[in-house]
Amino acid sequence: MAQQVSDFVVGRLIAWGVRRIYGYPGDGINGVMEALNRAKDKIEFIQTRHEEMAAFMACGHAKFTGEVGVCISTSGPGAIHLLNGLYDAKMDHQPVVAIVGQQARMSMGGDYQQEVDLASLFKDVAHEFVHTCTQPSSARHLIDRAIRIAKANRTVTCVILPNDVQELDYEEPPHLHGSVHTGMGYTRPEIVPAFADLQEAASLLNAGSKVAILVGAGAEGAAAQVIEVAEALGAGVAKALLGKAVLPDTLPFVTGSIGLLGTKPSYDLMQECDTLLMIGTSFPYSEFLPKDGKVKAVQIDIDGRMLGLRYPTDVNLQGDSRKTLQALLPLLEKKQDRSWREKIEKEIERWWKVLEARAMKSAHPINPQRLFWELSPLLPDRCILTSDSGSTATWFAMDLKIREGMKASLSGNLATMCPGVPYAIAAKFAYPDRMAIALVGDGAMQMMGINELITISKYYKRWADPRLVIVVLNNRDLNMVTWEQRVMVGDPKFEGSQDVPEMNYAANAELLGLEGIRVEKEEDISGALRQAMSATRPVVLDVLSDPSVPPLPPHITLKQAKNFSSSILKGDVNAWDMIRETYKVVVENFLPHHHS
Repeated sequence: MAQQVSDFVVGRLIAWGVRRIYGYPGDGINGVMEALNRAKDKIEFIQTRHEEMAAFMACGHAKFTGEVGVCISTSGPGAIHLLNGLYDAKMDHQPVVAIVGQQARMSMGGDYQQEVDLASLFKDVAHEFVHTCTQPSSARHLIDRAIRIAKANRTVTCVILPNDVQELDYEEPPHLHGSVHTGMGYTRPEIVPAFADLQEAASLLNAGSKVAILVGAGAEGAAAQVIEVAEALGAGVAKALLGKAVLPDTLPFVTGSIGLLGTKPSYDLMQECDTLLMIGTSFPYSEFLPKDGKVKAVQIDIDGRMLGLRYPTDVNLQGDSRKTLQALLPLLEKKQDRSWREKIEKEIERWWKVLEARAMKSAHPINPQRLFWELSPLLPDRCILTSDSGSTATWFAMDLKIREGMKASLSGNLATMCPGVPYAIAAKFAYPDRMAIALVGDGAMQMMGINELITISKYYKRWADPRLVIVVLNNRDLNMVTWEQRVMVGDPKFEGSQDVPEMNYAANAELLGLEGIRVEKEEDISGALRQAMSATRPVVLDVLSDPSVPPLPPHITLKQAKNFSSSILKGDVNAWDMIRETYKVVVENFLPHHHS
């Protein structure tokens, strides 16, 4: 019996090792949906509430597994909805393939219903590979190339399938001039720089007396080597936000996150070092790196296009982080003077005390930093953490101590709202025996996250361990942007744009058959967290938090201080609360020894 193109496409995905596709149906993709139904014992279709969520889940799958993530949508509006999640994957260098429906070939160019020029629509987000299958024999090489290019280039690719082509009989490409005959399989190469370049890098690092290391997501899998290098060089290690889970925060020389959401030890590390080693990171904020040309620098990255991009590095090493560090280690000299390292470790020890003191300051009704501080020691081993963009990302970056074996991610370079919940759902499908925890603001929850509670309710009984916790910072404010209005431009809070409608997220969870826990008092935080961790079904932890607690950067510039004062003088609605809470936070930089 003849095989339809749609069945071939699904079978080819299965042959490539794809076992799960996230998406939403529509008549433009019905052929593939029917093929997925026929192959449901071999591949799982996960119905999301929105195509953007499907793309986020595909990105989350790629981030947490290292495998290609696959999402699917119908033509026109469904395809358009995928874009934000696909840009998240593209900008964080994740392999994601989008399978997208299209109107029948004979209608194209006829201004037909839902006719969108999809090749043009996707030409930026999937610029490495976006093609339309115009005849059955093309399906083989289009699927093969989409997956291989996504894997090889760690990027987004797209295959467009007109709905009439999906239902045609599949044909193997003929053995004729002009035909293409592709095969399957891809093995990532182990790339190591030339020995002479390694020697040059080692010479530079050996000459430094104050070495700083900055790691990003590209250092994942190289933790042991990063630790060895740091020990040899007597270096401190800062982490870009996407590299938060690369090293445990329990190591005494790990300074934590860097940047606007970073720590003071990371800021000081960069400003006071004389030598910098960057490993697998494209951290973009130059103001948090050493001044241009002030230090000698070495960079390691698998992608040659990223070398020398963020800092004028002296030695650029294109290669796999783990293998490159392994080759570099024998060339490094162990530094005998450990005074730089000792200074770093003392500053880190002091900083954790500062954070604890800040967290334990009372607020109205709840200090969000306290919630994250008390959550940190209760995190289960091997849990998977996701964070949304916004003020939740600040507390995620600063207050949660990552331990060995944990995974963690968020939207890095796109910094979009709404990936927190879908990332956690993807984590549960990929690792059904591990606990996932999503940290989400009420803005992102109302924008899209709340809809995916329906998806959780639909599927959670499939997971070996049903525990999934959605922590909602319910502060009735688009808090990060509110603070940006105050600190970046000196304007008071614009209530019309910033106020978020009141909502009881815990009650909403209960309506869906999930567990809802509402926390309104600081003394109830610990008990609520323990209850959530031991639940037998997914939980929404709805925490009423104070929007006036400032997410302070590690270094406050004179301009930021002036803008903050200006926002108060212009009549910010929360002026006195801001003054009170900011005073409490700032004073702990100098007196981190008392709670109130």
